[in-house]
Formats: sequence, structure tokens, C-alpha cells
Amino acid sequence: MDDLSTSIPVGIHLTTHTVQDGQSSDYAIDVEGQIVQIGETIYLRYQEPDSDGDEGNVPVTIKFLPNGDVTLTRNGTNRLRMHFSAGKRIRATYRTPYGLVPVETVTPQLRVGFHERPFGGSASIDYLLYAGEQLLGNYEIRLQFTV
Repeated sequence: MDDLSTSIPVGIHLTTHTVQDGQSSDYAIDVEGQIVQIGETIYLRYQEPDSDGDEGNVPVTIKFLPNGDVTLTRNGTNRLRMHFSAGKRIRATYRTPYGLVPVETVTPQLRVGFHERPFGGSASIDYLLYAGEQLLGNYEIRLQFTV
């Protein structure tokens, strides 16, 4: 792997497909970000354009853990931190201006891969988001990045 001990620029292509209450929506962005490796963990950081125009850009960090798990943190007005682990149900943190909302992710599919020269990678994350036993939505994230 190339030396990622210092942050280097990376091009990111991200798409999401969401199904909530029977309604589906798709979202896609192409942004520049930064990637850095600390220990055996790889961090991908970028600014997501705010689709509502309320917050400006929203800082996002995707962390690729050595065990194959992935965490995603969005630090906007509503702070969301989700942990994805294949086949597991994991509590997530969703902080709103009105307080903390307990949610959980269930990840039926999680695939992550990296390649060399130029360094890059991809992630495919399918997850269900629950509030208690209520299904809030079904999500598919497709991520590609290259330095």
C-alpha cells in the first residue's frame, strides 16, 4: 500500500438508494476528500453538500476498521454515527437539536475492497435502519474512491 500516514487527496463517488415508507430515492455525489491511515484503520473524510441548503457542507468521516467493519459519521446539525458489521444489529447514535434518538443498523451486506497503484477502494453497504422495532428505511451505499 502507498504511504497513507499523512492525509492525501482522493476523488470520491458516492451513491445511495433509499426506500422509506414505500418511497424510493436516489442520491449521487462526486467530491474531493482526504484519506489517511492511522495504525491499521483507514479514514476517508469529505464534505457532503447539504441538499436542503440549511447547514452548508456536512463533514463526513468513513472509517474502515481492520476487522472489515465500517463506521460512518455525519457531523451536521443532526449528528449521526453508524457502525456497520455484516449480519449484525448495532446501536447507532443520532443526535438532533431535540435530543438523542436511539436507532439501530442491521447490515445484511458489507463488502469493502482496496487496490494499489493508484491506491483506491470501494465499499458496498446495504443496511436497515430501525428505531426500536420500527423499520425506518432500507439503504444501499455504493462508494468508490481513488487518489
